[in-house]
Amino acid sequence: MTGYGVDVPSGRPASIATPAPGDPRLARLSLNQWTTRRLGVAEAVDGCARYGIPAIGLWREQVAEHGLSASARLVRDAGLRVSSLCRGGFLTGDPGPAVQDNRRAIEEAATLGADCLVLVVGGLPPGSRDLAGARARVAATLAEIVPYAAASGVRLALEPLHPMYCADRAVLSTLAQAVDLASRWPVEEVGVVVDTFHVWWDPEVLTQIARAGDRIASFQVCDFLVPQPADPLLGRGMMGDGVIAFRPLRAAVDAAGYTGPIEVEIFNADVWAADGHEVIATLARRYVTEVL
Repeated sequence: MTGYGVDVPSGRPASIATPAPGDPRLARLSLNQWTTRRLGVAEAVDGCARYGIPAIGLWREQVAEHGLSASARLVRDAGLRVSSLCRGGFLTGDPGPAVQDNRRAIEEAATLGADCLVLVVGGLPPGSRDLAGARARVAATLAEIVPYAAASGVRLALEPLHPMYCADRAVLSTLAQAVDLASRWPVEEVGVVVDTFHVWWDPEVLTQIARAGDRIASFQVCDFLVPQPADPLLGRGMMGDGVIAFRPLRAAVDAAGYTGPIEVEIFNADVWAADGHEVIATLARRYVTEVL
């Protein structure tokens, strides 16, 4: 579990030894389950325990495969914290199904004891060019689910996505937009996600992180690869493999008062194809050298 290894997916020799379990530098690290997509809940939880990562961000699809109650029990027995549940949202279409699905997601987050339920709000409905209307539907449908989340003790976390995803995934494109929308509700009910991949480019990002303050419900890190692959959804890289300077962003989030988990979330075909435990070892090393 410790010692020098080879970073994945680059194949380069590791620059430092893998931190040992109990290393205080790992105290805030969280593994987002999608980073090790091929690992089920049990394998991902085992990887966290093996490498001393104290938190995990779970995905609803894999929780459903393992079983909701079984997943909650497994995480609890391993002594881990659920830093987030991904994902709810997709609020720009028919509000009826959206409300129903998000109520289910809220119930799942409550059972898991997740710090927050991440909401990806959705893009333009098929055939639509009405961006303002889509954003209005996000706000209206969100207003229907916030009371249920609050009654369930679940904090919702709005995640703005990079503008290249505006049409198909999220009509919230900046942290400022997310904070504006979240501010309609109490801070303990609706927060925001700061994901480095999505916000690093924004000239206002440091100002908006400070403005978000205790609205920050989740801080996620991964790198922005250049060039981007043909499918930009898979353009996230291991920290240090792209162009993002993480420390200024982490320092800003810390200064804003966020003290919660720092979650590594990577969508990348080469990372997914690698051995899951090697991925976890690499991200632990890169977290120490690139983020702290």
